[in-house]
Amino acid sequence: MKNAEMNAERSADNGAEALAIAIGSTVTLNFAIELEDGSGVDGNFDRAPARLQIGDGTLPEGFERCLLGLRAGDERRFPLRPEQAFGLGSPANVMTLPRQRFAADLDPEPGLVVDFATPAGHLPGVIQTVEGDRIVIDFNHPLAGRPLIFAVAICSVAMASP
Repeated sequence: MKNAEMNAERSADNGAEALAIAIGSTVTLNFAIELEDGSGVDGNFDRAPARLQIGDGTLPEGFERCLLGLRAGDERRFPLRPEQAFGLGSPANVMTLPRQRFAADLDPEPGLVVDFATPAGHLPGVIQTVEGDRIVIDFNHPLAGRPLIFAVAICSVAMASP
C-alpha cells in the first residue's frame, strides 16, 4: 500500500478531517517531474518521501500553487507551462566567454555542465557550442522553456510549528 493511501486510511480511522495544504503547512510527499512525453526528469516515488514547508522557497511558486488545497491521500498530475515551472529562459543568460576563462585541462564540449564561482555562490552553466577560442554557455535553468508534468502523492499535511 502506498504511503498516501496509508495516511488517508489513518485519517478516516481517526474520524478527523484531513488538513488541506496551505502556505506554512509542512507537507510530506512523493513527486515526479516529467517532460511532456512522460520521460522522468526528477522524482522520489522510488525512494522515501520528501518533507517541505509550503512557502519556504524549496519549490518554485508554480509547483507550490498546485499543492494548495490538497490533503493527505491525494494524488494528482498537473501540466505546467514553462512560466509556471522554471520560466521561459532568457537570451541574456546565454553568454560567450573566451577559452582562457576555463581550466586548461577542460575539454569543452556541448552539454557539459561547468560550475562558476560567483560572490553569491556557485552558478552552473551548460556549454552550448564551442567556436574556436569562444565558448557559448547557457546559464538558464536546464528545464527553462519546457512544459512539464508535476505528479504528486501527498503522504501527510501538518500545521507549521510556531
